[in-house]
Amino acid sequence: MNPDHLLQIHAEHIRRSGVLGRSGPLNRLFDFLLERSLSGRVPKEIEIAVDVFGRDASFDVSQDSLVRVYVHKLRRKLDEFYAGAGAGETARIVIPKGEYRLAIEQVLSPARTAAPDRPRTRRWLGVLAGAALGALLAGAAFVALERLDSPRWAGDLADVRRSPVWAPLLEDDRPIYIVVGDYYIFGERDAAGNVHRLVRDFEVNSLEDFERYLQTRPSDAGRYVDLNLAYLPVASAFAVGEVMAVLAEKRERIQVRTASNLDPGVFKSAHVVYIGYLSALGTLGEIVFAGSRFNVGFTYDELVDSLTGTRYVSEAGIPELQTTRYRDYGYFSTFDGPSGNRHVVIAGTRDEALMHTAESVTRAAELARLADGARRSADFEALYEVVGVERTNMTGRLLLTSPLDAASIWNSGVASIPDGSEDTAEPPAARSTPRQ
Repeated sequence: MNPDHLLQIHAEHIRRSGVLGRSGPLNRLFDFLLERSLSGRVPKEIEIAVDVFGRDASFDVSQDSLVRVYVHKLRRKLDEFYAGAGAGETARIVIPKGEYRLAIEQVLSPARTAAPDRPRTRRWLGVLAGAALGALLAGAAFVALERLDSPRWAGDLADVRRSPVWAPLLEDDRPIYIVVGDYYIFGERDAAGNVHRLVRDFEVNSLEDFERYLQTRPSDAGRYVDLNLAYLPVASAFAVGEVMAVLAEKRERIQVRTASNLDPGVFKSAHVVYIGYLSALGTLGEIVFAGSRFNVGFTYDELVDSLTGTRYVSEAGIPELQTTRYRDYGYFSTFDGPSGNRHVVIAGTRDEALMHTAESVTRAAELARLADGARRSADFEALYEVVGVERTNMTGRLLLTSPLDAASIWNSGVASIPDGSEDTAEPPAARSTPRQ
């Protein structure tokens, strides 16, 4: 068969599968690369930026990784298709490394994965789900004890505990929930009924979401199965440890929960400290971003500033950049709950930013800087840019702070951004340009 015709056929299979989701940019990128590949023209990165993402000719591809991030996301979507609905295909569409085109690659024999019987698989994964949280708490305890035992941090911790961010949590007798962002995972059965693959879907974040998913897609009821399984980012243990050191004197009031198993009722009366990826916020995300100047992008690795149009795209998930310097972004906010309780959010697009943000907001000097930038408002948010190398946060800087209108979050569900929001640091050289 003609290679171009084969490429068109496989492209149609991918479109019909729905694996590309509802992302306009991702679908536009796929269609653009397909059209160029069929015409024999390989586009340059700047062409994709202009024609797919609406950037102008002044767009600097050396300083903005938007195109590379989306190409990486598209590669992952193709891998997802051929690991699932397209597993039996004898050929597949690939994006060759270092190129911006679609190509057909022959598959000599479909990959086959052996799996244990279903009951044994479920028991083992159930233990793993509990072990993950246990391991996180063990790691967090190590980090917290190391800091608590250090004379160097004794005075700093006292100042941190007196700060407007942490003092309200320590001064009353409300329960304190440390909510760790986790990822609900379900299993996919093979023809024999055994679980042969784990599936993570950003639209399925709990058992309730999974059950609703099956209700709308009854044909998948025999294909997918709940495994009572979740996984946690590596950086969570470090970040929880930093926070536990601050809250240690009130440890009898602390409860640790995963986001997927949290009762939303705690948002009304308890102090809540969220620690994890932005993409794992779950129900709390709707609350946090109701009053924020930011929106989370479709890829969950980007934040979009609604006031300026600036997009902050993490490069931490791109394998090609893991041996070089890359950017990641951390988010912090603190605001009143509906009954005088406090909410604190310590998040990152990936591990590097999460670690840096947790370290920053548990240091007295940085908390004072944040308070000054927020004009002493008790409710505010902040954004950090972090430079990582090989999964390590090397340096970071505060990009901006902005007040929040917490009352609007709870009263109307949509907060207005108070006048006077401003950047408190010099504009970052590697920031994405506003959408044209």
